[in-house]
Amino acid sequence: MAEDLFIAEGTKLDKYEILLPQLKSLCENEPNSIANLANIAAAIKETFQYFWVGFYLIEKEELVLGPFQGPVACTRIQKGKGVCGTAWAQKKALLVPNVDEFPGHIACS
Repeated sequence: MAEDLFIAEGTKLDKYEILLPQLKSLCENEPNSIANLANIAAAIKETFQYFWVGFYLIEKEELVLGPFQGPVACTRIQKGKGVCGTAWAQKKALLVPNVDEFPGHIACS
């Protein structure tokens, strides 16, 4: 059944190698992107035991909170603000060791 999730043991790479085909299977017959993003967030959070996993969707010139797993989060983020808004403005992923030390950090939770 597509809704079953096998959580691998081992390294982060091992976990990704087991998780990615499961995510593909989970999403392949569901055309609704919100449903797929919700399941992806849940699967990533469960697999890696992260504090928060989620998606922000672009609406006009803001990031708007989409499906997520974890504590309550910021509903809207302006382009160039905080880690997410900065990554969007720079069009690249940012690796931030400590978000509290990021210039302009937005405390969402």
